[in-house]
Amino acid sequence: MKLDAHQHFWQFDPVRDAWISEKMSVLRRDFLPADLEPVLKKNSVEGCVAVQADQSETETRFLLDLADKNDFVRGVVGWVDLRADDLEKRLEHWQQCPKLRGFRYILQGEKPEFMLDSAFLHGIGMLGKKRFTYDILVFPRHLPTVRLFLQKFENQKFILDHLAKPYIKKGLITQWRKDIRALARHENLWCKVSGLVTEADWGRWKKEDFRPYLDVVFEAFGSQRVVYGSDWPVCLLAANYEEQKDILENYLEPFSHTEKANFWGKNGLQFYF
Repeated sequence: MKLDAHQHFWQFDPVRDAWISEKMSVLRRDFLPADLEPVLKKNSVEGCVAVQADQSETETRFLLDLADKNDFVRGVVGWVDLRADDLEKRLEHWQQCPKLRGFRYILQGEKPEFMLDSAFLHGIGMLGKKRFTYDILVFPRHLPTVRLFLQKFENQKFILDHLAKPYIKKGLITQWRKDIRALARHENLWCKVSGLVTEADWGRWKKEDFRPYLDVVFEAFGSQRVVYGSDWPVCLLAANYEEQKDILENYLEPFSHTEKANFWGKNGLQFYF
């Protein structure tokens, strides 16, 4: 099956969702399963994983409620306070929800050293004990510290969101490529090929812009640790669903049937399920 392993739902709130600026007006409305389901069907995608956009357990409950009511929402990546004193109790509570597959904390808004904070590290260690995955959302400047972070958790399942948001619009690649190759040596780290178009020039990108970055990721992680994600509806800032998917279909043309099947679904299912 084809799985979109990274998309979002929300009921737009201008205060809570202040990150959605006026420049992003296309996102300043509700996006719910009824909006996504026909898009997935049109693109022959059978299921998706809903990822948190707000840092609250209210968000986690909201996504799980949508998943319970919509079978095509196969899993949820929620939020929990990984530094909380009662984290183990909270995780035991969330273990009762079979569609909750893992958690994400928005590290891109923190200083790199935040991820090495003792309380945060303790929380990540707790995820592994409870068999939850963890999505790493960072910018390229965080990557040297991510490497130190990964060295502390050899058995925890991690996935890097959006290729760590490389500077595609500026055409910068040298340091990012070096860091990605180093990170990929950790076999418990996977990579989501998602969020590409929003790191490019929103109105002027070309398919060729993405090839150097895709080459790095597919060479570094191999065909068994790369996972498809649309980042819908955020991708709408620069491309509709078909356009962002077509970039990857074009890139994968020379790949084998097995490699394509791995990328479009099997890898995401193996990571989250």
